[in-house]
Amino acid sequence: MVNTRAFDEIWGTGGPDAPRTEFAALSRWIHDTPSADLERRLQSAEATFRQLGITFAVYGEKEASERIIPFDLVPRIFLPDEWRSLSEGLIQRVEAINAFLNDIYGKREILKAGIIPPELIFRNPQFRTEVAGIRPPHQVWAHICGIDLIRTGPDEFFVLEDNARTPSGVSYMLENREAMLRLCPELFREFRVAAVDGYPDMLHGTMRSVAPAGREKDPLCVVLTPGHYNSAYYEHSYLADAMGIELVEPADLLVDDDIVYMRTIGGYVRVDVIYRRVDDDFLDPLVFRPDSMLGVPGIMAAYRAGNVTLMNAPGNGIADDKAIYSYMPEIVRFYTGKDAKLPNVETYRCREPDAYQYVLDHMHELVVKLVDGSGGYGMLVGPASTKAEVAEFRKAVEAQPERYIAQPTLALSTVPTFTDSGIAPRHVDFRPFVLTGKGKPQVVSGGLTRVALKEGSLVVNSSQGGGTKDSFVLLDDPGTPTRSQRQSGGGRSQQQQQGG
Repeated sequence: MVNTRAFDEIWGTGGPDAPRTEFAALSRWIHDTPSADLERRLQSAEATFRQLGITFAVYGEKEASERIIPFDLVPRIFLPDEWRSLSEGLIQRVEAINAFLNDIYGKREILKAGIIPPELIFRNPQFRTEVAGIRPPHQVWAHICGIDLIRTGPDEFFVLEDNARTPSGVSYMLENREAMLRLCPELFREFRVAAVDGYPDMLHGTMRSVAPAGREKDPLCVVLTPGHYNSAYYEHSYLADAMGIELVEPADLLVDDDIVYMRTIGGYVRVDVIYRRVDDDFLDPLVFRPDSMLGVPGIMAAYRAGNVTLMNAPGNGIADDKAIYSYMPEIVRFYTGKDAKLPNVETYRCREPDAYQYVLDHMHELVVKLVDGSGGYGMLVGPASTKAEVAEFRKAVEAQPERYIAQPTLALSTVPTFTDSGIAPRHVDFRPFVLTGKGKPQVVSGGLTRVALKEGSLVVNSSQGGGTKDSFVLLDDPGTPTRSQRQSGGGRSQQQQQGG
């Protein structure tokens, strides 16, 4: 059964009248701000998001396929010590992910050691034999990672899944902060909050740092988008604009003699680094799907020749696989020699007979997921499902057990949220972003908090009725300026700040 006594990150276990000491000021703000005022501010935020075109796709619906993601004004807050601990765990995990990808496309030492069953790699549709033997600059495969975390107590954080292909949501992180600065400036006077607006500079710096050999001095970087019909197109255009680089579609690029060029009104210009938001299958019709109209013919030949860097690297989707996720504690230990600082959620692999039988016997108690599912699709939350839904999902698991994993139904932490019936706790998860280029990975001092707006729901995905919140990371360095201080001219420059 779902534990209904979830830990609330602001109110703790004492409720609104006895909040956690560090958040007494936020609790007072929640109590003292009239509901009508909160509603007015929310409407203003929604109008801005709609004007900007910040939408997401709802797949499988005939109408209203593009929607505004609901936004909540009550921020989620991380204390400095919490954030330091999380950052250490995130860096360790991302370093292990990159080592794992470099290994399975190279010497495959982890398979020789018997840590992972070989069939989980070689039979995985996300394992791309086409990139075996390639060595990207600095052996970085997952340049941009979004590691989904959940919390169950004051010091209890778990990794829910890894996103190493094309993790989205960073534009919501940035726009949510802009909305909060405009609509709730009093909270930034009350709390010293790390800035997130330096993310585009961090991303551009990461791109430049992984330029191909011989092109490091002044590499030309671009963002490759499938086009304006893509559900994340706003994010693609936002990031390109914020970095001051070109947003290109596949038709804007061509490959000649294993070199990628961009068409411009002044002629062809060589491209060195591509932040690609086109999936592997559609990236190059000469290598992957021949019917792809979104790819750039020959781009994989240029990549293999070392003449262009692709971020994230093709083939790294296998690190997203939920069956591989279940081995991440062993993967971290194998490549770092240390136990994982951020633990996994306990996971049952249905491909294993004992686990399979346990899942069938306890399906009504578990969360069961497709190993390659995403967006809240291909998933069963047992305690929130009807007997008919459980029975139907059971048939799918019985037909292909190797495609499923299951996890206990944890009591995700809650954060006070403005609902139709007033302020009430709602379950949240968290996606921080980690950038890896030349040198040590960098953790952005913030992230995307997703909130399940339906009472009692544990599903936070926007496609399943979830919304977002701003994520405050508190500073404990008196010399580090907040965003509002920088805008008034105080403190250090943007490049010198913690977290941008």
